[in-house]
Amino acid sequence: MDESRIPVLVGSGQITQREPDPLKALAPMDLTAAAAREAAKDAGPDARVLEALDSIVQIRSFSDTSWRFVCPFGKYTNPPKSLANRLGAMNAKRLVYTHPGGNMPQWCVNRMFEMITRGELQAGLIAGGEALATQKAAQRAKLELDWSEDPGGKPEEWGVATRGWNDMEDRHQMRGAIYAYPLVENAIRGHKGESIDEHMMTMGRLFSGFAKVAASNPLADRRDGYTAEQIATVSDSNPFIGFPYTKLMNSNAFIDQAAAVILMSVAKAKELGIPREKWVFLHGCGDAYDHWFLTDRINHWSSPAMRTVAEETSRMSGKTPAEMDFLDLYSCFPSAVQIACAEMGIPEDDPRGLTVTGGLPYFGGPGNNYVTHSIAEMMNRVRSKPGSFGMVTANGNYVTKQSAGVYSTEMPEKPFAPVDPKTYQAKIDAAKGPEVAEEAEGEAEIETYAVLHDRSGPSFSIVYGRLGDGRRFISNTAPDQDLMLEMEKTDYLGRKGRVSTKDGLNTFVPA
Repeated sequence: MDESRIPVLVGSGQITQREPDPLKALAPMDLTAAAAREAAKDAGPDARVLEALDSIVQIRSFSDTSWRFVCPFGKYTNPPKSLANRLGAMNAKRLVYTHPGGNMPQWCVNRMFEMITRGELQAGLIAGGEALATQKAAQRAKLELDWSEDPGGKPEEWGVATRGWNDMEDRHQMRGAIYAYPLVENAIRGHKGESIDEHMMTMGRLFSGFAKVAASNPLADRRDGYTAEQIATVSDSNPFIGFPYTKLMNSNAFIDQAAAVILMSVAKAKELGIPREKWVFLHGCGDAYDHWFLTDRINHWSSPAMRTVAEETSRMSGKTPAEMDFLDLYSCFPSAVQIACAEMGIPEDDPRGLTVTGGLPYFGGPGNNYVTHSIAEMMNRVRSKPGSFGMVTANGNYVTKQSAGVYSTEMPEKPFAPVDPKTYQAKIDAAKGPEVAEEAEGEAEIETYAVLHDRSGPSFSIVYGRLGDGRRFISNTAPDQDLMLEMEKTDYLGRKGRVSTKDGLNTFVPA
């Protein structure tokens, strides 16, 4: 094979910042640049690696993604150009800023490997970083920081810009991950046939394994090694965020973390003198997405896209999930892990462990960039055991956009040639959910639900339900704290009642 068209990963870098003084802490772009330098140093001849880059892809920051994390201290108008300037990567002509999605780091590896096989790229960097802990500390201290920068120009954009919820969901306050995933979780509980108390401990046991890995990872933010009981028990320090999730079941976004990986052709790696023991190959990959909005899903406890991606990744790599030495399953909330295990045939108590980092609640959830950390750490793991294989999964939006990759130090026996995802996406698209009633009236039954909290307790609830004719609707209940507290103690899945509509809002009243 032409070595200029064989793609390989050669460098990984990660940074966790714990500087308590916001005036001394690195800004997000400086943190990202530090991770990129670590990746270059990991590859070997760091200065030459950075000079050799022809493409820089920066993962979109949370401050440019979600209304919940908008930065009050300014904006980078062309992030990859600011990053290139800091790295002295003046040969990088392709500068990319991704659209949102936790799937994007793996998606970008998949695409950039393809670009190398077509001769469109010889050396590239994928990097991202967040400083939300510093941002929050500065806001609390009423400090003014300057994180504004305009280096000129506009970056290329990759990915899908469409937000993860529609207007109807927005009207009912289903407008973010902390609102969506509790709905998915209660649907999983109903599918498993578990009581509320049983399922709280199911989630606690699942995530205690992640917390244990984080406890031994010096880069992890939460290293207390929480037990299942600590994770599952509601307390002043571990309140519900969105029932059934306690604080310790939520992705931990308020961290300062950055990660980067460097990839290139084998020919370029040899030209730069990068040692063979640093090389990591992608043996298989896949990308797909479920119906974009939760309202349109067949159900809320499965993911045809995740199942399809696992099948495609296994087909391409010749390795099943059961044959992996290492796993890192995307873990923003317990539901994402449970669905991945179910769709990929992985036991929830798999002795291999389900993470190499500690996962998003304990290692840290740096926005869209977590999977850059999991890829970087997976590179370290397979290097430590030459010939081993590791799988990384990535998830964007609300169990929507799925991506996966299988990594090993072994060079594949055949060229890297994933099939066009459109060939298997069509089957997923064709499997449609029930008809949706935007304005719902009549006798109804709860399909799944969530109760969202603020500092004073339950603040509102979201219900997905079915009308008598089978149509699905989204609604809220009345803002009755006693009702919402009862919904957390008594199983309301399948509860019958009546739904009515007024001014575009549906309200469910239980019988």
